[in-house]
Amino acid sequence: MLDLKYKTILSVALPLMVSSFIQSIVLLTDTAFLSRYSTVAFDAAGNGGLIYVTMFMALAGMGDGAQILIARRIGQKNLGAVGRIFGTSILTHFALAMILFLLLQMVVPNILLGYSKHQDLAIAQNQFISIRSYALFFAMISLSIQAFFFATGKTWVVLVSAIITAFSNVIMDYVLIFGKYSFPEMGLEGAALASTLADGMGMLFLLFFLIFSKLRKEYALFAYFSFNLDSFKELIKVGSPMMFQGLIALSTWTIFFTWIEQMGKFELTVSQNIRAIYFLAFIPIWGFSATTKTYISQYIGRGDFDSLKIIQRKIQFLTMLFLSVIILGATFFPENLISMINPSKEYIGKSADILRLISVSTLLFGFISVYFQTINGIGNTMVTFKIEIICVVVYLSFSYLFIKILKLDIYWVWAVEYIYFGLTGILSIGYLRFFDWKKKIV
Repeated sequence: MLDLKYKTILSVALPLMVSSFIQSIVLLTDTAFLSRYSTVAFDAAGNGGLIYVTMFMALAGMGDGAQILIARRIGQKNLGAVGRIFGTSILTHFALAMILFLLLQMVVPNILLGYSKHQDLAIAQNQFISIRSYALFFAMISLSIQAFFFATGKTWVVLVSAIITAFSNVIMDYVLIFGKYSFPEMGLEGAALASTLADGMGMLFLLFFLIFSKLRKEYALFAYFSFNLDSFKELIKVGSPMMFQGLIALSTWTIFFTWIEQMGKFELTVSQNIRAIYFLAFIPIWGFSATTKTYISQYIGRGDFDSLKIIQRKIQFLTMLFLSVIILGATFFPENLISMINPSKEYIGKSADILRLISVSTLLFGFISVYFQTINGIGNTMVTFKIEIICVVVYLSFSYLFIKILKLDIYWVWAVEYIYFGLTGILSIGYLRFFDWKKKIV
């Protein structure tokens, strides 16, 4: 059982943050190399990568559901249920990965060709996705194992996996994109293959570590490993809203970038620069979000509701502390950050202006995400799903207004981020304050 000391909270959150940072290095490596290869490849990897991440987030949502259930059973000291949840999670992830893979291979290419304004970009995106989609089969195993380690608080294992993934990706990106050391020059397809193979290496580490881990014996993980109908029903009940929540959230951003592509290639390239940097700012948010879910679920599992506000306050304080460092860099040195991603001078000025504009929105998101993830930790994921639906409808409405009707400059288009984060905070706080959520049983 995790205690409430700052040291313990950080021991859980820091590996998650470093892991997120390393995963962001994968994204930054792809974009940095491809921006030096060709602008079309850079833009195609950005939009194509968003489509892949959209599908990945559907898998991740089910993994979050498994994390919440395992943490709850640990809090209840019902260790025999952990293996059944874990086995059910892997088999459920496999079925879902197969469906998402077929969508990326057979449906998405036709949509891109029919909806994109620039056909060269659509063709390049399809080339990227056709290779990158195979990584879903590595993700289905990785996410199930990560859920187990997150729930037990052993997040450093995921950190090591992320280091292996990032290190492998950097090397293979350089070799496959530019054709070094007798390998053929593959460009955009090389970036997709490098990231996919790197994901596979990270997955293999997690799998072998789990097999030889003491935790496997402590929780008798494989002794109870099976597809269990009751566990499947629990997983679907808790995980499916989070799955659709992640799918809808990233689909919304994909639509947003598709509309930007229709504004013009300059606006798209500028926005891809922002997207790459934006993911850096999300690193502490993602780390503390996963920590919030684990803490809230464990403490509710043992019936300790009085500690929930203490958990929220401490995690919010730490989130703001870590975000302040990133905000300073985005506010005072945006040109330096942008030039690391894309050295083309024609895009740096506008990208830096936008980065300054939206930098404070990450502080807003970091603060309210603790409330949002508290609801997930409670297990009432259907509520967060409904909140997400409301917020993305409003987000897309204002995005359409800014881009299609008012035809605002790309600088003001990005102000829509404040609307999304602000509304998420209002609805999350409102639910926790005015609704009776303590009777929720998971």
